[in-house]
Amino acid sequence: LDRSQAVFEAAQRRIPGGVNSPVRAYKSVGGTPVHIASGKGALVRDLDGNEYVDLVCSYGPLILGHAPPDVNAAVAAALEKGTTFGAPTEGELSLAEEICSRVGVAEQVRLVNSGTEATMSALRLARAATEREAFLKFNGCYHGHGDSFLVKAGSGALTHGDPDSPGVPRALAALTWVTEYNDIDETRALFERSGDRIACVFVEPIAGNMGTVLPEPGFLEGLRELCDRHGALLIFDEVMTGFRVARGGYAELSAVQPDLVTLGKVIGGGMPIGAYAGRADLMSQVSPAGPVYQAGTLSGNPIAVAAGLATLRKLDAAAYVRLERSGKRLDEGLARIAKARGIPLATGRQGSMLCPYFSNRPVRHFDDVVASDRATWTRFFRAMLEGGVMLPPSPFEAWFLSTAHDDAIIDRVLAAAERAFESL
Repeated sequence: LDRSQAVFEAAQRRIPGGVNSPVRAYKSVGGTPVHIASGKGALVRDLDGNEYVDLVCSYGPLILGHAPPDVNAAVAAALEKGTTFGAPTEGELSLAEEICSRVGVAEQVRLVNSGTEATMSALRLARAATEREAFLKFNGCYHGHGDSFLVKAGSGALTHGDPDSPGVPRALAALTWVTEYNDIDETRALFERSGDRIACVFVEPIAGNMGTVLPEPGFLEGLRELCDRHGALLIFDEVMTGFRVARGGYAELSAVQPDLVTLGKVIGGGMPIGAYAGRADLMSQVSPAGPVYQAGTLSGNPIAVAAGLATLRKLDAAAYVRLERSGKRLDEGLARIAKARGIPLATGRQGSMLCPYFSNRPVRHFDDVVASDRATWTRFFRAMLEGGVMLPPSPFEAWFLSTAHDDAIIDRVLAAAERAFESL
């Protein structure tokens, strides 16, 4: 990794930590971050010409793989017309219509520039709609880097130090209440004490920022019942799961419907974008229709909108069948290899989103994730990288597949896993 090393050393003089998002620095796995030069399909190449199967997929957006022709063509066509206008375009309506046609709760949509913007804006709307200030999130769940959310957050916050980040005012953090994911009894007790102060419950329907932790039966149903009883809003953060786990996001797989949903990643097809959506009576309170202010110079950017539309239009029923098949093949293959070598492995998976944990017990909440054997995971990561497979450089991150991850690619990953498990 000579070129990666040289670029990383130079970058550390100009960019904090040498990276523009913390987990990329490889702090939890050691070594030099692989610097990518290009990607095509399920593969990426680094600056030194090494090829890897990519199981990062930019942390979720690349559900069609790298540089899919239809998305590239849509971006090129949009680029010919201009990059941004600061005025409405027809493409914004087309993307909003596409989202509303897929997501049951989405009667209106506001496009923003990132998942963090989406969650910050949805929280402001919930506080305004309920006239309450406190809200509930879950230990280990990550909802972007807005001040209110950096309390017991997951993902990079877990890996890189105190999740109650310096710079977050204590008075603001005091309005963020936290219970354990999948613990409906603890959550019910909090509501019984102070339910009249809770504006909303923010939940990842699949906790994807402490790996991949699925909701247990009754958990989301319990949250819906508590919110209804106490006048709080239920918000699904589907920045990660939206259009990733199903055509309509996780809400399509569940009988539980939220009041608001936040989206990102897949809806941009690899370009920066986010959105929040929900019932019309709530969304109509957003400026200029209502008094809740939120704005953005590049919101609804025509390049991102074109990429997102082209991506969503490729995601038909057959695409999700392929994604489920690939995810299941990888999941079962890893379990088979680990069992043959007597290595405890617990995997959380939904469709093409998964995370294996070196653990001898099921992973259902934050404490289970932290109790997994992270030292072994780090050795596994290094062995897989040497074997030509790029994983997220943290045991708290989900793995992602794309429609480009066919049987041959999955077999290549499993062959590398065979060698990696042998090295353990």
